[in-house]
This record gives sequence, structure tokens and C-alpha cells, in this order.
Amino acid sequence: MSSRTEHDKGAGGLGHFLRTRRAAVTPEAAGLTTWGARRVPGLRREELAQLAGISVNYYTRLEQGQSVNAGDAVVEALARALRLDADERAHLFALVRPVPAARRPDPVESPGQGAVRLLASMPTVPALLLGRRNDVLAWNPLGHALLAGHLDPAAPDDPDARPNLLRMLFLDAHTRELYRDWDEEAALAVSSLRYSAAHRPDDRPLAELIGELSIRSQEFAALWARHDVRLCSSGTKRLHHPHVGRLELHYEVLHLPDGDGRRLLTHTAEPGSASADALSLLCRGTG
Repeated sequence: MSSRTEHDKGAGGLGHFLRTRRAAVTPEAAGLTTWGARRVPGLRREELAQLAGISVNYYTRLEQGQSVNAGDAVVEALARALRLDADERAHLFALVRPVPAARRPDPVESPGQGAVRLLASMPTVPALLLGRRNDVLAWNPLGHALLAGHLDPAAPDDPDARPNLLRMLFLDAHTRELYRDWDEEAALAVSSLRYSAAHRPDDRPLAELIGELSIRSQEFAALWARHDVRLCSSGTKRLHHPHVGRLELHYEVLHLPDGDGRRLLTHTAEPGSASADALSLLCRGTG
């Protein structure tokens, strides 16, 4: 299987996304009256075209990749008709008119000394510095102990051996056991990756990562084929840590201001909670 996935092909990704979103909207939800049996689970092409106020021929060309450079009004109309949320709408715009990169991104990322010092300044907060493709560029001792204590603490220092959160989630048994809601975590990770991939169509290493995971994990391949889109920036993770037991932690994804895709992933517990006590115990073990 080629590592060139749908997100590099532009029209292929757009067509699949439109079809999956069209299948997810029932005629009843769209305010349409239907009669008789239907062969499709969601809207027909002609129904979506009617709701968006465009011709069915034009919509069909869009879905088949035979028309490009749709105007903003058309994309907005399709987003409304498909009942897309903010993340899905941004994804649709990225698929219709991908922004060409000024230069191909450097395949080797550097953590930067400032970001590394920032991690070190938060000894009681599990934190990681992630790259564009979810490679771990650096972590503080508590971040390592929380998410990857079975790995070499120095692994992020070697660009050829850096842990990747997506590979760990789908291919590493220890990581799978860490997440009490693994199915939910996996679906969220893939929907966030789908969003990022559409905004980086020229990132060959990212395409290769998606191709690798599609081959090595049937679960990843099935989730990728759903074309779900969600920008993951904050929420709750329920973990079962091998040393301190159950944890419920709030996470925040903080993008660095240089705009190169690097971001901090931090975890905090509710003060006074059992999770806070467990996190403190884990922190003492890193000293």
C-alpha cells in the first residue's frame, strides 16, 4: 500500500468527506419529506444540492473531484446543509482550497531550548512537547512517568527513536492498557489527525505515518475511513496507571506562538481529589 493517502490527493479526500457527512444527515433532520424505501442512509445528492441551493450536476462534480475552487458562498451553503460543526466546517474549507505551503516542512523537528526550559519549570504538572506529527520532542519527568514510564526517558532526544503518541496509542500494548476509555481516545486522536492532515497536504512524513498506521492497525484504518473531524484542544482523560491506579485528569493543548505546529500537552487534577493525591505520589517517585 502506498503511503500517499487521501489527504494528499485533494479531490479524493473531499469526495469521501462529503459522502460520509451526507450519509450522516437524515432527511428528517434536514426538514425534508420523503416517501417509500430509500437505498441510502442519509441525504441523496439531489437533496443536498437542493438544500445548498446549487445544481445537482455541480455538486456531483465537487464530490467526484471534477470541479475545484468552489466559492465561499457554496462552501458555506454546503456546511449549513450538512449541519457541520466549526471543526468540520474548517476542514471542508481546507479540503476545497488547500493552502500551498511556502516550503515543505522540515522532516526533523527541534524542541527548542525555551520550550524545554518551560517543561522543566513545571515539575508537578505532567507535560509533553509535541511536534507536527505527534512525535514527542521532549517531556518532563512527570510527563514521562505518567504516559510512557516503560520507555527510555531519553528517547525524545534521538530524532530517529522519538516516541509518537499515535503509534503508541494504536501499536503499544502498555499505552492501550493505560487508557480506561481507549476506544474514545482512539477515535478522538484520529479525528484530530484528520483535521491536521487536511491543513498539511505537503507533509510527506505525516502521510507516511498515516499509511503506516493504516497498514499495521485495522482499528486505525477503520477510524480513518469514517472521516470524522474534531480539533482536540482540551478535555478529560481517564487513566489506569500501573503504579498509582486510577486517575481522572484534565488536559490542555497549548500551541506555541511560532505557528510551526509544536504544542504543549499538559495534565492537571482537581485539587483535593483522589487523582491529585495519585499524581502527587507519582511525582514523588520521579524525584
